[in-house]
Amino acid sequence: MKIFLTGSTGFVGKQLLNKLIENKYKVKCLVRKGSEHKLGQYINQIEVVNGDITDPPCLKNAIADCEAVINIVGIIREIPGKGVTFEKLHYEGTHNLIREAKKQGVDRFIQMSALGAKQEGKTLYQQTKFLAEECIRKSGLNYTIFRPSIIFGKEDKFVNTFAGMLKIQQFIPVIGDGKYKLQPVAVENVVAAFVDSIERRDTFGKSYEVGGPEKIEFNDIINIIGKVLCLPPYKIHIPVWIMNTLAEMFDWIPAFPVTKDQITMLLEGNTCDEKPFLDHFKINPIYFKEGISRYLF
Repeated sequence: MKIFLTGSTGFVGKQLLNKLIENKYKVKCLVRKGSEHKLGQYINQIEVVNGDITDPPCLKNAIADCEAVINIVGIIREIPGKGVTFEKLHYEGTHNLIREAKKQGVDRFIQMSALGAKQEGKTLYQQTKFLAEECIRKSGLNYTIFRPSIIFGKEDKFVNTFAGMLKIQQFIPVIGDGKYKLQPVAVENVVAAFVDSIERRDTFGKSYEVGGPEKIEFNDIINIIGKVLCLPPYKIHIPVWIMNTLAEMFDWIPAFPVTKDQITMLLEGNTCDEKPFLDHFKINPIYFKEGISRYLF
């Protein structure tokens, strides 16, 4: 069975690609020209199509010999000057894939969305993720949608960013009181469910909220990272209004660590009832401290 995979050069994408190959799937990856090197050891085990989901012509006939599409393309901040927007990547890109899948006779579609995606979301990130979901639900395809919370694992940006800060300075800026909760889920658990779902008809037409086994306050997430590294963190709580002001001033600079939308979503928290997901896919969940101990040193 051949799978058409987008987002294969990213953190989750490489883990998913490895899992697909382990399970003897043939994989065709859609990759931006010049990014093939990011596939590393997998480059000789897969078929590569150059292009991206925002460019419909590159998708013409690309999916026809596949039996399923897995779309995990997503961004956490926009770069409008380069045409990188939530609307274009999340919604228009998904719409392009759906149209081509239907045109080319591929009726299995698996999508990575995000926990917190909603029509009335306070951010464009949430709204465009929801619009993509709606497009899929109305497509007539045999779809499955996964909506994960924060994903952690080797090469993740979330945990590694704070770990890197601790190694240099041992103080961590925390927005507001830090009592908002997240539900970190191990990348191994996420990709296992993606691969398991491919041929399971009992996942058709369903959406799964994906979270780990613990709902953890942001303060405690920082504490756990510090414990694993044996570097006790000194948390500096920065008032929300100050961070929002700074984010508004410097949002246009890609190197600025956080956007106003990211602050909004962080303060909302990001948790779910993880039991339906874990039970349906018989996932043995990896706990946060255990998981990050495998790759932080």
